[in-house]
Amino acid sequence: MYLLGYDIGSSSVKACLVEAESGKIVASDFFPKVEMQIIAQKPGWAEQEPETWWANLKQAHHSVMAQAGVSGDEVKAIGISWQMHGLVLVDKNKQALRPAIIWCDSRAVPYGEKAFAAIGKEKCLSHLLNSPGNFTAAKLAWVKENEPHIYEKIDKLMLPGDYIGMRLTGDIVTTVEGLSEGIFWDFKENRLSEDVMNYFGFDKNFIPEIKPTFGLQGGVSAEMAKELGLKEGTPVSYRAGDQPNNALSLNVFNPGEIASTAGTSGVVYGVLGQVNYDPLSRVNTFAHVNHTAEQTRLGVLLCINGTGILNSWVKRNIVPSISYKEMDVLASQSPIGSKGVSIIPFGNGAERILGNKEVGCSIHGINFNIHGQAEMVRAAQEGIVFSFQYGMEIMQEMGMATKLIRAGYANMFYSPIFTQTLANVSGATIELLDTDGAAGAARAAGMGIGYYKSNNEAFANLKKLQTIEPVVGEVEATKEAYERWRGYLI
Repeated sequence: MYLLGYDIGSSSVKACLVEAESGKIVASDFFPKVEMQIIAQKPGWAEQEPETWWANLKQAHHSVMAQAGVSGDEVKAIGISWQMHGLVLVDKNKQALRPAIIWCDSRAVPYGEKAFAAIGKEKCLSHLLNSPGNFTAAKLAWVKENEPHIYEKIDKLMLPGDYIGMRLTGDIVTTVEGLSEGIFWDFKENRLSEDVMNYFGFDKNFIPEIKPTFGLQGGVSAEMAKELGLKEGTPVSYRAGDQPNNALSLNVFNPGEIASTAGTSGVVYGVLGQVNYDPLSRVNTFAHVNHTAEQTRLGVLLCINGTGILNSWVKRNIVPSISYKEMDVLASQSPIGSKGVSIIPFGNGAERILGNKEVGCSIHGINFNIHGQAEMVRAAQEGIVFSFQYGMEIMQEMGMATKLIRAGYANMFYSPIFTQTLANVSGATIELLDTDGAAGAARAAGMGIGYYKSNNEAFANLKKLQTIEPVVGEVEATKEAYERWRGYLI
């Protein structure tokens, strides 16, 4: 018995086949092999053709099935993950009316900001409608005003994963998680947001039927079964946006657990067990994959710029002749606190963590007589970690205890300095795991059909590569370095 996962990114589409009993990944692949085209007709615009996602999904699917040598009849469930906040519009014939407006498109920000002001800051934040407004609802408002000939033909709006689900099953459905990432969901009222729908004047019939995140969301149609070599009726039993799904892939389900990534930019995504918000709007909050009306599970998402991009800048400009691994060795030659050097890492912008202030990157405390490359390399990594800690303190103010951080073993998490500093300053245990979004979606599909009775069963065989605990003798020095860094930031 096998489980199939698809991950619809903006760079590529990945497919992964997991053996249900062992949890082992038996095959995975992605297409295209170069980054997918993003259409940008004007500055700040970003669109993709939904048909392109589907074409690449089919290639990845057929490659995975061929690699594994598995019959389609043996695939018992399908899970879908997708790039968040996209807008797909279809007519009554289920044909896309225009290219999808994807997550990194900023044209709709003014529409969201006006809605934020008109509905009211306090109400938006307390009902977890988020801000600013370059989410799906604001993008639909842009279409309504600027492309009325398109708007009048709309039958349903979808997130990217809903579109893939429609292609697989013929059914147009969505989830509370998907609606929440589009700012359509009111968490206090536990229903579609009347405020958002009424303010923008949207037809409620645009919203697809709502299905649970885990459970039967449709069966593969006869036509698609033939095209993909699957059995007709194979259930699509899970769908979620990429950040909630990334957390799921790391078995992050409970309050106090945090999923993190640290690539070019960093993400801290923590689970909150109560409806709460940051009054300064420095984070976004969405329904986590296991959120229900009876059990509050919210995903609090903080984006941190200046993560891997600072580390790569240091490599290019300060130590260009050595590898990243050698950089870690060099950094270890400097003590905790980098002999007093602090680096504020926001040279690529700060996103919302600093309340939309642009502070840039700055280096503090350099002494030309005692500091060298080792201090610069270590201070850069410490500065990145400290920006994570600053963000996690925002989450703690919202009532989220930081107990456990899980991450894929990749990017900055390869660095022992980075991971140990993060454990020391946060007090959390860090677990580095071998997984990805498509594999997580596959395992979640097994939960959706009831093969796995719990998330712990579904992820029981998730390969843990490292566990990092705070080192008691290093915690005080690390926290002193953090407070010094924080003083320069504020």
